[in-house]
Amino acid sequence: MKDMSDEGMKFHCVLVSGGCGFIGSNFVRWVVEHQPDTRVVVLDALTYAGRLDNIRDVLGDRVSFVHGDIRDAELLDNVVPGCDAIVHFAAESHNDNSIADPGPFVSTNVTGTYRLLEAARKYDVRFHQISTDEVYGDLALDDPARFVEGRAYNPSSPYSSSKAAADLLVRAWHRTYGVRATISNCSNNYGPYQHVEKFIPRQVTNILMGVRPKLYGDGLNVRDWIHAQDHSSAVWAVLTRGRLGQTYLIGADGERDNLTVLRAILRVMGRPEDGFDWVRDRPGHDRRYAIDPSKLRTELGWAPVHTDFESGLKATVAWYESHRGWWMPVKAATEAKYKAQGQ
Repeated sequence: MKDMSDEGMKFHCVLVSGGCGFIGSNFVRWVVEHQPDTRVVVLDALTYAGRLDNIRDVLGDRVSFVHGDIRDAELLDNVVPGCDAIVHFAAESHNDNSIADPGPFVSTNVTGTYRLLEAARKYDVRFHQISTDEVYGDLALDDPARFVEGRAYNPSSPYSSSKAAADLLVRAWHRTYGVRATISNCSNNYGPYQHVEKFIPRQVTNILMGVRPKLYGDGLNVRDWIHAQDHSSAVWAVLTRGRLGQTYLIGADGERDNLTVLRAILRVMGRPEDGFDWVRDRPGHDRRYAIDPSKLRTELGWAPVHTDFESGLKATVAWYESHRGWWMPVKAATEAKYKAQGQ
């Protein structure tokens, strides 16, 4: 079923957990566009962050959808056979929510990963874990270093701790049981289909609604931005050409502090760059994330396509402007939650 070529392993059917979420749906769309010989089975519980509308237009002969929970072992026995790879995106992923209620993060991110790993072991399926750079903790603003694969884990929030635990399970299942697994830890994604609770779409949609955007703390927290399409192509490179048991950091040299990003959004949208309000900082807010993607680029020859951040930002803003019907139904509830948290 699997064969090797100069392009790496061939996968005829990939199970994508969380394929109705933001980065998961972008990955599904990327595979449909770039890998015509690969079928995709999307498994998603359709929680608030996962929406069938994110992939509805690509459903058909090559993309099928299964509504279900990754913690359901019986369900996995039905959907994993017939697939030759699992790409595991499904996760609770919002830091503020994890601080308010960590339980769902432990259950989904840790127990859910365990269930998928057991299915991969049972059916001898290639497994790829989508993780985050937040497992490494943070860096000082004046530290020239960037995260590398060998850096010790030092998570700060319940969210990043749950992802760190999941990564360690993947490593253990590879070493102990021989599960053919890899891990990728990525920096902050942006692009279409991102929930309005996240930083860039929240600012954009607030401005579109005539609401002044808000900025945490001093705004100097640095994030390393990458377009979701570049993340997708990097994941495919690791899945098909990555060395088993290895971790690859995915980044596009996109370090920017939150204040710079917000001012860029305001500028792109024709607003004054000081047209926002300051709010109190998040507890334990990491100061800086920065990815060193040298291993990925050197070993696998990957490189990002979306290297002009402001151009990618303009396209993202345009997407939200033209897809009000996608985000308006969830905007009010999102802002009510933030208001209750004082944000």
